[in-house]
Amino acid sequence: MQQVAIVKYNAGNIQSVSYALNRLGIEPIVTNDPEILYKADKIIFPGVGDAGTAMPYLRERHLDEVLVSLKQPFLGICFGMQLMCKHSEEGDVDCLGIFDVNVKRFPAGMEKIPHMGWNTIFDLKGTLLKDINPESYVYFVHSYYAEMNPHSTATCNYVLDYSAGIEKDNFFAFQFHPEKSGDVGAKILKNFIEL
Repeated sequence: MQQVAIVKYNAGNIQSVSYALNRLGIEPIVTNDPEILYKADKIIFPGVGDAGTAMPYLRERHLDEVLVSLKQPFLGICFGMQLMCKHSEEGDVDCLGIFDVNVKRFPAGMEKIPHMGWNTIFDLKGTLLKDINPESYVYFVHSYYAEMNPHSTATCNYVLDYSAGIEKDNFFAFQFHPEKSGDVGAKILKNFIEL
């Protein structure tokens, strides 16, 4: 049985990811212990939080160094994806820098911020999106977005086009919540577990 570790830090939403994995027959371990993280078969970095407080928390515990050095499949979800980027306008903070892309706040405009609810993803490519239909609906809750970049694996449009997915080496990330995205999200998580 493979060991899936969920990174424990000062962010919410860890429980819903655990439940989604339970539905796939996985009993994850929630931890911030570097030794356990290094030994795990898969890592999930979820979260709902604030970059201005999360990054200092990760740095104080040297988790920033641990996370970027991991070699096994690593999945960032929502806020987790944003922290994997280079810099966030939220708190004007440098993040983990796994993806060379900036996180920006949606411009004030006609749409409601945060972007919350079901929306479609398109221009799908990448390992975890195989067998996912283009224009599939997935669930979003966020006020910040990662810019489009050469590693984007999915696009969403809300006010503007932005990265709904990014993939580079062993690192994968989605702005939407697979654990709250019904059958489509379950399939994406299953693709990750089966890597």
